[in-house]
Order: sequence, then C-alpha cells, then structure tokens
Amino acid sequence: MKFELDEDQRDFKSLLRQFVDKEIVPVAREWEQAGRYPTEIVEAMKQMGLFGITVPEEYGGLDLDPVSFALVFEELARGWMGIAGILGSHSLACRLIHMHGTEEQKAKYLPDLATGKRRSGIGLTEPDAGTDLQGIRTTARLEGDHYVVNGSKMWITNARYADPLPVLVKTNPSASPAHTGMSVLLIEAGTPGFEVTKDIPKLGYKGTESCEILLDNVAVPTSQLVGGVEGRGMQQVLSALEWGRVNIAARSVGIAQRAHDEALAYAQQRKAFGQPIAEFQAVQLRLGELGTQVQAARLMAYWAADAVRNGRADGATGMAKIFCSEVALQASIDSMKVHGGYGYSTEFEVERLYRDSILMSIGEGTNDILRTVVAKSLVKGETKVG
Repeated sequence: MKFELDEDQRDFKSLLRQFVDKEIVPVAREWEQAGRYPTEIVEAMKQMGLFGITVPEEYGGLDLDPVSFALVFEELARGWMGIAGILGSHSLACRLIHMHGTEEQKAKYLPDLATGKRRSGIGLTEPDAGTDLQGIRTTARLEGDHYVVNGSKMWITNARYADPLPVLVKTNPSASPAHTGMSVLLIEAGTPGFEVTKDIPKLGYKGTESCEILLDNVAVPTSQLVGGVEGRGMQQVLSALEWGRVNIAARSVGIAQRAHDEALAYAQQRKAFGQPIAEFQAVQLRLGELGTQVQAARLMAYWAADAVRNGRADGATGMAKIFCSEVALQASIDSMKVHGGYGYSTEFEVERLYRDSILMSIGEGTNDILRTVVAKSLVKGETKVG
C-alpha cells in the first residue's frame, strides 16, 4: 500500500507552498478585512497555469490527476480559503465541459478557460433549492433554435467573472423523476436578461464573490446545451461534484493545517508563569490531538482523491468531505483555545480560519445529506470499509 506522494507530486506541492507563502499569506488577513478582491493573486495563478488544472493538455491545460488536484486546494486554503473558492468553481465548470460537452463546446471554451482568459463557475443553488437540486425552479423552454430561460440562482461563486456559466435548468419541468428533465446550459456573459443582481454578505469565505443571479427571458442558443442532449444535466453535475467533494475535503485540510501551524507557533512563543505554554500538559494534549486529526484528515482526502482516479467514488468522497470538514472546524476551535483571548482578535489569523471552516460542512452538499449518500453506497456495496 502506498501512503506517500510520488516525486512529481512532492515537487508540485513544494511549488504551491512557495507560491502561497510568498503571494497569499502576507496579504490575506489585510485584504480579507478590507473586502479587497485579490486581483494580483488571480493573475499569478493564471501565470502558473492553475486555471487549467482540470483541462486536458490538448486544450492547453495541466489535466492534473485527482491527488494533485487536491494538493492545489489544500495549499491555497492554507493561505486563504477564499482564493481556493475562486479556482474551485472554475475547475468544476471546466471538468463538466471536458467530460460532457460537445466537441464544438470544448474547442470553443476550454483553451481560454485553461489560461484564465475566460473564467467560469457553476450555477446550481437556488433560493428554495440547495442540496436538493431536483427542487430547482429555473426553466428553459425550447423555442426554435434557442431556449428561453427564466429563474434565479443564489450563492454563485465567480458570477461576475464567469463566461460562460454552466447553469442547471429544467428543460422538462413535468418529467418524473424530476432529474430526467434537467439539463445544463452554457450561458455567456452579457446575454440579455442574464443579470448578477447583488453580492451576498457572508460571515467568511471572503475574497471571492457569492452572488444572486436573475434570469429573465434569457435566450440561449441550442448549441449551448451541454452534450447536445436534454435530460442529462443531473448526471453531468453530479459527476463534476465528485471532484468538488475532493476539493472541499482538501480545502478543509488546508484550513486545519494552518490552524495547527498557528497554534504550534503561538504555544512556543507565548509565555506564562515563566515558561512557554507549550510546556504545559493541557496545551500539549490539545496540540497532540490537533496534529493527529490534521494528518488523519490529509490521508482521508488523498485516499478519496485516489478513489476518484480509479472510478466512481461517491462513498469515498462523501466520507472524506464529512470527516475533513469537521476536523477543520474543530482544529480552528482548538487553535483559538490555544491562543486564548488573542484567538478572538481579528489581529490574529485564527478567527478567520474559524469563520472559513464553518462553510466546509455546508458546501458541496451538507454533511448530514452526505451521510445518507455514504450509507447508500455502503448498502449497495459500492464502498467498502475494511
């Protein structure tokens, strides 16, 4: 059994770490508090080719394996989770187009998406439909050579920059079961009736925008139907979200690692009663548990990523997303406790880690919903424990 990264992956992780330590860590807290968009960091990621991590090499992308994909989000989230969000939604959209788009759609969009000249996201969630995607209300009515789209979307990352934006719609609202009437349309920026109405204020996950989108009689050519066939939208989205759960698990590991790093450094330099607090057994117990849980989460994330490489892995990615996200939250809380009163201050990193960690148990399907996904996978024998 292999529990280590190969040489290429180790070198890649080292390169990512250097980038994060140089370009993101020094500015993250200041820019996050100022509400400043990280334009310079985005440009640097373009230069590194990171916008092409799920794009095939034939279209100019890096076409990373799932474990290397996870490394990207682990390291970015260690610096600033919001930066990982900018790249995450884009990468899922690229993956969806690569896996399910027509040859014309791939040729039209993937080369520019790989370089970051175009950016994307994924339009799924609605005001009344989050994890229950079959409950969406956005419709696309076929009229000749185009669809007329009406509805709204919420919490859409990269909405102000996405061109195109894959949007999940109902092309047959009366279909039963509902997923057989769902499709994905690639809607280009500037299309009349397609409007980003507002940025939604958030507790954490700052640096990237999360927007509300209004679709009012938006005319979308039939050539923009992903795959060219109606009724396959749900399976297209779910196959992309499998990578999305690896993304969230890896982001969670990055948050947890940073929480560990901050707690360890603070415990070694903060003194009480004439000695570093790292010498106190109570603090040592917390540090020991924190380090153990971070490493366990990392192995779980890599295991799930490797499972994706070997085929459909709903159970494995669900397990990883659940476990890693809960480790991230607990790690940020434990790090805050090691910091004491300073952990509650916005002058230290740990309060941002806490705010960002909460989203990890909600995004890409809530943990409770994913527990049912894991259970069904176990019952069917698709995922095995032991």
